[in-house]
Amino acid sequence: MTMTIMTDTARLLEAASFAADRHRDQRRKDVDATPYINHPLDVARILADAGVSDVEVLMAAILHDTIEDTKTTAEELTERFGERVCSLVLEVTDDKNLPKLERKRLQVLKASTKSADAKQIKMADKISNLRDLKTPPVGWSEARVGAYIQFAEMVAGGCVGVNPALDRMFDDARMALS
Repeated sequence: MTMTIMTDTARLLEAASFAADRHRDQRRKDVDATPYINHPLDVARILADAGVSDVEVLMAAILHDTIEDTKTTAEELTERFGERVCSLVLEVTDDKNLPKLERKRLQVLKASTKSADAKQIKMADKISNLRDLKTPPVGWSEARVGAYIQFAEMVAGGCVGVNPALDRMFDDARMALS
């Protein structure tokens, strides 16, 4: 039996392939119904642009919505990608059994208690979402866009200071919507 040692690049591509498969039938809510996988890939790219080179953080960024939005289990992520990647994904995963307003409240409340790596993923997620608001989801009013910006600012408030480049990107994304 030959043991295969995967390179960091191969591990990152395996995470991208897994996420693409799990999100294959999902679309963003924009007018073009963009494939959902674009979002987790964008989150990882934002992290890379901010100087994050830890492959497990980038893998967790790509996988960050798999437990929350697909039938993927924590056990499955641990088995395929390791304990650390799964732990980071779980740190940024909302409990979909809770009402939406409670999930948002908990995101704001718990942001400052997350690990530095999870804070970076959360910041990149919010940056990606803010950038996507340049063309808001179908049916979103100006008030709803404004409410999301306020929510993102509150979450980011608990995550600032870990990565100055992400802090600047967040401010730029927010200001672009003003």
